[in-house]
Amino acid sequence: MTTQLTVKLQLVRSPIGCKESHRATVRGLGLRKVNSTSELVDSPAVRGMINKISYLIKVL
Repeated sequence: MTTQLTVKLQLVRSPIGCKESHRATVRGLGLRKVNSTSELVDSPAVRGMINKISYLIKVL
C-alpha cells in the first residue's frame, strides 16, 4: 500500500502579461482562472513547474 504525496496549488495572480512559457506552465498545472485550485502528485517535474511560476501561485 503506497500513498503518493500530493501538492495543492491555487492561482493567485493572472498570467496575462507574462511570458508565453509561463502561461503554458500555468495551463500544464491544470489551473485556469484566478483562485482555481489543482491537486497534483508531488514529483520533481511538478516542483520545477512550481518554482518557475512561484510568483503566480500559492501552495496550499
